[in-house]
Amino acid sequence: MKRIGVFVCHCGINIAGTVDIKRVVEAVKNFPGVVYVEDYKYMCSDPGQNLIREKIKSEKLDGVVIAACSPTLHEKTFRNTVSQAGINPYNCEIANIREQCSWVHTNMEEATEKAIRIVKSIVAKTLLDESLVPIKSPVVKRALVVGGGIAGIQAALNIANSGYEVVLVEKEPSIGGRMAQFSETFPTLDCAQCILTPKMVDVASNENIKLLTYSEVVDVSGSVGNFKVKIKKKAKSVDYEKCTGCGICVEKCPVKVPNEFDRGMSERKAIYTQFPQAVPNKPVIDRENCTYFQKGKCRLCERVCPFGAIDFEQEDEVIEEEVGAIVLATGYELYDVSNMGEYGGGELEDVIDGLTFERLLSSSGPTSGEVRRPSDGKVPKTVVFVKCVGSRDPEHHFPYCSKVCCMYTTKHAMLYKHRVPDGKAYIFYMDVRTAGKGYEEFYQRAQEEDGVIYLRGKVSKIYKSDGKLIVDGFDTLTGRKVQVEADMVVLAMAIRPSSGAEKLFNLLKVSTDANGFLTEAHPKLRPVESLTAGIFLVGCAQGPKDIPDSVSQANAAASMISVMFSQDYLIHEPIITGVNEDLCSGCGICVAVCPYDARKINREKGTVEVNEILCEACGACAAACPSGAAQQKNLTDRQIISMIKAILEE
Repeated sequence: MKRIGVFVCHCGINIAGTVDIKRVVEAVKNFPGVVYVEDYKYMCSDPGQNLIREKIKSEKLDGVVIAACSPTLHEKTFRNTVSQAGINPYNCEIANIREQCSWVHTNMEEATEKAIRIVKSIVAKTLLDESLVPIKSPVVKRALVVGGGIAGIQAALNIANSGYEVVLVEKEPSIGGRMAQFSETFPTLDCAQCILTPKMVDVASNENIKLLTYSEVVDVSGSVGNFKVKIKKKAKSVDYEKCTGCGICVEKCPVKVPNEFDRGMSERKAIYTQFPQAVPNKPVIDRENCTYFQKGKCRLCERVCPFGAIDFEQEDEVIEEEVGAIVLATGYELYDVSNMGEYGGGELEDVIDGLTFERLLSSSGPTSGEVRRPSDGKVPKTVVFVKCVGSRDPEHHFPYCSKVCCMYTTKHAMLYKHRVPDGKAYIFYMDVRTAGKGYEEFYQRAQEEDGVIYLRGKVSKIYKSDGKLIVDGFDTLTGRKVQVEADMVVLAMAIRPSSGAEKLFNLLKVSTDANGFLTEAHPKLRPVESLTAGIFLVGCAQGPKDIPDSVSQANAAASMISVMFSQDYLIHEPIITGVNEDLCSGCGICVAVCPYDARKINREKGTVEVNEILCEACGACAAACPSGAAQQKNLTDRQIISMIKAILEE
């Protein structure tokens, strides 16, 4: 029988405040297999770890149970500790008596009894643990970045500049993302294009970056270090090897359709370049609106192209890339204004969202930077800005704060006053959140220097009367109803995950929260990692955030990937769900339920075999196996039964 040592942590008062540590120590002393028990105030501290190492040697322990906090936090710490003392790290187990015990109880008697039973169950498990050896796998030193906004661009550049190849996939014809649509950025009012365009050009010129625009990921297999990714390159109908981007084809095309980049406020051609600073700065043909593709006529662009670059026969192409890590930088979109019927969203032409207002402010926008109403092109003399539209509204829309609305609404009002000095800008707000360097000062400047009027309260209704937009609200500071006659209303709509992102997330088997944003492995300690090893999340794919936070996350993800690629091998946890071939009938039930495609039937043997690199030990196969052939290492049926007996034992 193993010689088990149990070390009980006080965790300050996190555990000791609810659990009687001395009683736990006394109760566990006589449990079968336990030869040594000790408690310490902070077991994860350096003295605590030294204590464990010393007792392993002096008491000749070959198994260790740490009664402390969640294994998510410190399992790796303690396994390294016992390994340094000569014990196989997989003979070290964590009894979670904090999150699963002390934190969920107020009655000390009940919490103490529960803690004793938890510790005994983990001792019973440890007695049957195997000594395991980590699995080594080679790593493909190449990364995939999905999304070409500022977060994806920054991640791609950092990885590439570290000497590793990057495949950057963007679904639009150009990289740049939402930031390319902005006018200025807060709080410095830098020109968005001026700070973004150099990075876009760097991506195109970096020899380590393979740029795939107008493309999307359609399939992913493999695991960390060895992903196989299928990417569909949509037909551009233009040969980029021949095209010089001269623009003659765009100029001559007779078809005009609403320009999505300008939020429908301008027109583009059926063959078009997305915006003047686009990268690559070459056109694509929109087949849904092209006369030739719809009616078999025209081909004018082909006739006028001096380089013979138009290729109507071009087809979608699926290519396969091998990568070791994946960065998800899929960005965001705004909640549609049509969802706000009480504000006239979708019906009143001069009720627009913040991104539409950005295009009005932009020098490359539909009005060349002049603020004009979409309905008649006149300069609005009174503009009302409404914050938290769809955000912080759990009853009707979304419960979360979209984080950047306070600041970009302040920016919008300030820029409006710069463009229309004699205009009036009102902001309806619930409260103002300025959590960033220079943000509070920016907010104060809007009020003091630019004369923006803030009204604390929520807008109840917006409607049109006598050619004016009537904004009904309630000022909670004065306790009075407020009514403002406006020429234009700008709604700070909730930030939502990008359309199509859910399909990609399901493909990659990465988890999302209740609102559709990617879930990080740990909100504080692993903020850019997903729960699927090798997949990282940056920017607004993980949740609403501003440009500095998006860039910081991109830098962090790139740093972690560079560290990963600096190794010749990756280490995979050996706790996988194997197959007992003597019991396996080859029925294939486990193959069907495996979410990681880690299992397949060996037709020659008539049994199932496991790709240990792909297996994440989720246990789905073990639960489904009718013969008990699928057993998770160090969590076998025998161990589970032993743990249950220990818990029930009086």
